[in-house]
Amino acid sequence: MMSVRREGALMRKASQSEVKSRILMAVAIGISIGCLFAFLYPHGFLSFSSPAFHSRRFQVLSSECEPSERFDALKSEYAAAYEKNKELKQQVKELTEKVRLAEQGKDHAQKQVEALGKQSKAGPFGTVKGLRTNPTVIPDEPVNRRLAEILENVAVRRELIVALANWNVKRPLEVWFTSIKRVGITNYLVVALDDKIAEFCKLNDVPVYKRDPDKGIDSIGRTGGNHAVSGLKFRILREFLQLGYSVLLSDVDIVYLQNPFDYLYRDSDVESMTDGHDNMTAYGFDDVFDEPAMGWARYAHTIRIWVYNSGFFYIRPTIPSIELLDRVAGRLANEPGSWDQAVFNEELFFPSYPEYEGLHAARRTMDFYLFMNSKVLFKTVRKDARLSKLKPVIVHLNYHPNKLERMKAVVEFYVNGNQDALKAFPDGSE
Repeated sequence: MMSVRREGALMRKASQSEVKSRILMAVAIGISIGCLFAFLYPHGFLSFSSPAFHSRRFQVLSSECEPSERFDALKSEYAAAYEKNKELKQQVKELTEKVRLAEQGKDHAQKQVEALGKQSKAGPFGTVKGLRTNPTVIPDEPVNRRLAEILENVAVRRELIVALANWNVKRPLEVWFTSIKRVGITNYLVVALDDKIAEFCKLNDVPVYKRDPDKGIDSIGRTGGNHAVSGLKFRILREFLQLGYSVLLSDVDIVYLQNPFDYLYRDSDVESMTDGHDNMTAYGFDDVFDEPAMGWARYAHTIRIWVYNSGFFYIRPTIPSIELLDRVAGRLANEPGSWDQAVFNEELFFPSYPEYEGLHAARRTMDFYLFMNSKVLFKTVRKDARLSKLKPVIVHLNYHPNKLERMKAVVEFYVNGNQDALKAFPDGSE
């Protein structure tokens, strides 16, 4: 028992001796390492004079010494970002416009659907009647805000008479607007093609609109002849229709005897006076072409109608109407020497055929005794006691020269009651 205790004590002493020796060894190693660092880094390991510190300090000072270069770099980056932002804004603007046009087209399509109404059965024989009236476009005031303000004050129920004029037609224009005032029409406007005619209209208390400068239009407007000026109206009228107004386009060689707005149907895209002179030529007829060489098939039936007069027509603000103006203006610009009335009728009447898409527009021919051309007046009406008692809405001196004298004679005959006023003139232009 005693021997066991002695062995345990000896073992504890040996263990304690081993721990002490390890501690002493660790202390010795620590002192050795400390001496080594003291020798290698005499100014201390974290001293500010160390090479590493000086290197870092030099980098900081170096970066602080280059502010202008950094500023220039930032300025360049800002400029690039600004230009990119401008480009993105332009893209957003273009996309917004496309969305607006798409929405307008969608709304137009929706209005067409509403106009057509719900599908229905045909109904009994003789009771079916198709729809003829296209919906009007949504007014687009940003197209021309200045014109929009003028039309707001001049138009009545969003329709008005419009005439184009330059100084060359000053005297017929005076007879024109005098007759309009006499009838009591207030919703009319002269589109002045030069400054002199604009001032003339203002002096005579005539509503006038002078367009913003346009090199192509202004050169024709100031010096162009009747046909050249007439061709401008298809480009100029487009803005009126885009703004949502119906226009009764009028040449200035016209005398007004009644208010034409009281005689319009307004059921078509275009409602025009005709150059026809009787029921057949004005409203259409079955013309038979004879070719004897064809034997029993020698007779070929054809439908004919005399042209619409492009100097007096009522046009509603619809998509087909605007397409008509675009087509005519485009052809007149690309086909020098073309006559605007011929192009107007071709685009309005030619049907679709291979490689050509016709215009899908509704049209109506005006009563040729109410909206009278000068051929009807001088060849027929003035010689007929019964017809001469009728009072037309307007008389258009489109078939004859010496227009001013004939216009004054028309006023004398219909307004002042001079029954001999028209007798001195020949039927035609001789």
